[in-house]
Amino acid sequence: MNQVLIAAMAEAGETAESLAGQVGVDPKTAARWANPGRIPRSRHRAEVARVLGREVADLWPDVLTRREPAWFRPWIDIEREAVALRWFELAWVPGLLQTEAYARATLTMESLTSEEIDDQVSARMLRHAILHRSRPPLVVAVLDEAVLRRRAGRSAELMREQCEHIATCAELPHVQVHVVPTGTPMYLGLGGPFTMAEMPDGTQVAHVDGQVRAQIIDETTEIATLGRRWARIVGEALPRAQSLDLVRKAAAAWT
Repeated sequence: MNQVLIAAMAEAGETAESLAGQVGVDPKTAARWANPGRIPRSRHRAEVARVLGREVADLWPDVLTRREPAWFRPWIDIEREAVALRWFELAWVPGLLQTEAYARATLTMESLTSEEIDDQVSARMLRHAILHRSRPPLVVAVLDEAVLRRRAGRSAELMREQCEHIATCAELPHVQVHVVPTGTPMYLGLGGPFTMAEMPDGTQVAHVDGQVRAQIIDETTEIATLGRRWARIVGEALPRAQSLDLVRKAAAAWT
């Protein structure tokens, strides 16, 4: 438990309910902030620190040692709080399902130093913890089959292990993996990848990748547009069991 936060709340005479009311979140969300590794979104961190009369770094020291890129941190905070994640990928294995070797292969293509690559690989692996906590989010990942067939790095073994890892994750009760097969005609997923997060209060936030920058979207009409696109993309994907079978066949093909 985050004993520093608990002590600060007691000293200020605040409960999860009263703190939630002042910060503007659900009381259950505020209560979860005392759990290990549960770091609020940046705007909530600042508000909680103000209410409690403390520094953000005192309440959540991990903020200062985080290894993911600064521009990506707001989404990591959302990902940690989400109760459901709906993720479409056209070209890459979703970050939550990547092996360390695959993550390293993707980052090696960027203009990063060896130290920066090590830091970002470590940060990506730490994100996987949400899949194994006591109350994990529902994760529904839809992949274009090209994700499974395109080599990462120089080793076929790397891709075999990656596909096997996806299959292992897909067997978790709270993880669903669906594949849009290669023979599918043009479909809306060709417009690019995105992730939609459902928060504990029922609101939805989306992350949309781009070549230059990524965007976090919370505008209602844009979320609704992504929701409709998601429904049509899922409609092109194979059912869960058939998708898992295809993933296993892809793993076997990497020899």
